[in-house]
Amino acid sequence: MIHVVSISDLKIADKKEDVLITYSLGSCIGVTLYDKASGIGGMLHALLPQSKMNPQRAEQNPFMFVDSGFSRMLDEFKRRGANPQKLICKVAGGGKFLDPNDVFKTGERNYTILRKMLWKNRILIAGEDVGGTIPRTMVLYMASGKTAIRSGGKEKLL
Repeated sequence: MIHVVSISDLKIADKKEDVLITYSLGSCIGVTLYDKASGIGGMLHALLPQSKMNPQRAEQNPFMFVDSGFSRMLDEFKRRGANPQKLICKVAGGGKFLDPNDVFKTGERNYTILRKMLWKNRILIAGEDVGGTIPRTMVLYMASGKTAIRSGGKEKLL
């Protein structure tokens, strides 16, 4: 079954037939985590870097922000018995979109905050496709635990 991860959304799956997919990663950050031992996988599509930008919105939807969204994602994996240091993490997005003069640097800031969150939790990035100006579709295949990026009509594994 295909599960679409919308902007400011998180999906967790544990069935081999499941596929998690998110579309049009621009300045947003897409993160997949996969636990080989339990077969649990998840995908986050976060729009903005830090929840302190708008605490009320973060309370309503923590997945809008990289920091609160990733924290909730990691909490869910731990709740299901995953060891954070054994998670396979893949990252995409963090590009320069809707900011032609690169004033806000939203994509760059999203990526920076994610890296800080990963470092704090001792999780390494196993593959990434970040930056630039090309929109990406991110796919997590639960049967294999592999994450792929679709862009320009092609698909590549991270």
